[in-house]
Amino acid sequence: MSPKIFAHRGASRRAPENTMPAFKLAYCLGTEGIETDVQLTKDDIPVLIHDEEVKRTTNGTGFVKDFTFNQLKQLDAGSWFSKEFAGVSIVSLDKFLQWIHDKPLCLNIELKNNKIDYKNLETIVYERIDYYQLLNRTILSTFNPNSVKRLSEFKDIEIALLTLKKNKNLVSHALELGANAIHIRYRLLNQALVGKSHNENMAIRVFTVNKFEHVKKCTVYGAKGIFTDVPDKALHYRQMINK
Repeated sequence: MSPKIFAHRGASRRAPENTMPAFKLAYCLGTEGIETDVQLTKDDIPVLIHDEEVKRTTNGTGFVKDFTFNQLKQLDAGSWFSKEFAGVSIVSLDKFLQWIHDKPLCLNIELKNNKIDYKNLETIVYERIDYYQLLNRTILSTFNPNSVKRLSEFKDIEIALLTLKKNKNLVSHALELGANAIHIRYRLLNQALVGKSHNENMAIRVFTVNKFEHVKKCTVYGAKGIFTDVPDKALHYRQMINK
């Protein structure tokens, strides 16, 4: 089976990452899934932004956790990318889930709690996904092993351990934490790891895959999904490989 194509932070090479323009463009390009990142505001509203601080992708400074959602909405999250996106704002998880609800897309939400372990982030995000009836097509992923343990209490959603590090016991480690999937950096991909994951009926997905030869390796090795900044190119590459 060919890997499912997830747009990494939306179509993030052509629009500002984790914004509605990036998500909408990814959908128009034919992506099969969208990957995004969630953090918590001062008033416990889950919002879609990769960094713990707002400086890189907005015209503001400071930590997401120190802003209320209303304050965050006032920031410009598009001009850093290009003038075309001036005035684009940070998106709440609710707004995004409302948009994706009626679209045939899978969803990967990365909990950004490996640096700041936001209290109750797992429950807050899970309850929003449940509210919009998206549990059956959503994956929750995190680099935080303690967060994976907390997520394992939710039996009706896929939970993925994210890792950048080589670990010969990665599959058993993920299982012990309560994960039922692993998401790895491309350089960690090898046939032995894929074989172990398949033996445990554990999905393996790969980030961040933008080149033809990398899409080909993921396809040949049997990865279940890839995360890419260029979903249109990845879809084209996959079509060429399958021919």
